[in-house]
Amino acid sequence: MVRNSCCDPSGKPSLDAESHNFNLESTLQELPLCDISFEISCLAFELAEQFQTNPLIPGVLLVEKGKFVGMISRRRFLEYISLPNGVDNISNSPLQTLPKLLPSDILILSGDILILAATRQSLERNAESIFEPIVVRISCQDYRILDVHQLLVAQSLIHELTNKLLREQTQAELFKTEKLVSLGRMVAGVAHEIRNPVNCIHGNSPHLLNYFQDLMELLSVYESEHSESSATIQQVKDKIEFNFLVEDLPRLLASIDISSERLTQIVGSLHSFSHNSQDKPLPSDINECIDSTLLILNNQINSSIKIIKNYGELPLVNCYSGELSQVFMNLIGNAIDTLMEKAETSNDWQPHIEITTEILKKENSEELLIAIADNGVGMPPEIQNQIFEDFFTTKPAGKGTGLGLAISHAIVTQKHGGQLEVTSQPGVGTKFEILLPLVKG
Repeated sequence: MVRNSCCDPSGKPSLDAESHNFNLESTLQELPLCDISFEISCLAFELAEQFQTNPLIPGVLLVEKGKFVGMISRRRFLEYISLPNGVDNISNSPLQTLPKLLPSDILILSGDILILAATRQSLERNAESIFEPIVVRISCQDYRILDVHQLLVAQSLIHELTNKLLREQTQAELFKTEKLVSLGRMVAGVAHEIRNPVNCIHGNSPHLLNYFQDLMELLSVYESEHSESSATIQQVKDKIEFNFLVEDLPRLLASIDISSERLTQIVGSLHSFSHNSQDKPLPSDINECIDSTLLILNNQINSSIKIIKNYGELPLVNCYSGELSQVFMNLIGNAIDTLMEKAETSNDWQPHIEITTEILKKENSEELLIAIADNGVGMPPEIQNQIFEDFFTTKPAGKGTGLGLAISHAIVTQKHGGQLEVTSQPGVGTKFEILLPLVKG
């Protein structure tokens, strides 16, 4: 009997997007499967009656003492009886005596195979068999029949849903990109506005310290010339804690100088990172670009993460520095994430990110190598093969769009004519290598 009807009572396919939540992981077991079996010793006219009674079934299973031995499709059966004297020739014949109805090229697939993979195998069959039903093996003793039309409908729905998801992700990423562009412009504007006052503070703080030292020298001369200070002067000195002031004020001014210098670096980093709208490549200090990125990511870098810098002596490199800074941020940000992931399960382990820059000299050319390596969780080969694909991500939902490395790859390869490669070993770590060609002159 039919356990799962292939079609609804109206004769229309039962597959539709509203009633089936298909996805890329959907398998054949999620499709409507028919379970009508005939003993191979049955007569052909009994099978004809079954096809007449159930005009929508694609075929029947053949069993011998309950064990699966084959399948007869409706199409093959109807073609056979349509031959001259076909009905008379087979009506009282056992099915096992009709070899033309028992094909040897039946496609048998496991019930847990993905719909997309099953569709690919189905379409690879020869022209004579391409529309034949598929036998689905649920278990070693349980077989069903799948109408190939149902498989193609399901594949079409999955394709439609996948395209819809890609469109939604693309729109979300475009919206995010527009927001980042606006944010970049705002950051560039803010950096420009605060640069002058910051430079004023940073530039004048050494002079302020020098003026203080000059005044202290003058006071020292006064005290030496007038060794007997009046009670009034001593009273004021005690009130303002003169000795402490003389000792602490230089430290205070030095602190202002250090803080203003750091603020100057931050402003410069923000300005450099937000400078993504270059019309042409400009000479840039790559080591400085990396330092600027590290400065911006400083609040994300856990105090336990050691940053190892192996910077080589580099010439100024013609590049789009703002976009390369985006690449550095993606790669270093991913390294931070994987180190934090490993830190949750590892003890007595020193997480580190090692950044190397050097010039590789070849026979007729030179390349700039930028390597960013971590000792995090690493990646298996199957993930490494997909890591630069659009929308591919191993992060939980909401934690990543799957476009960061794809965009980085495009910036390096398409915008700069370079290479972005990854090597990784599970449990050991990951290394990304950027190779940029250097143009002389």
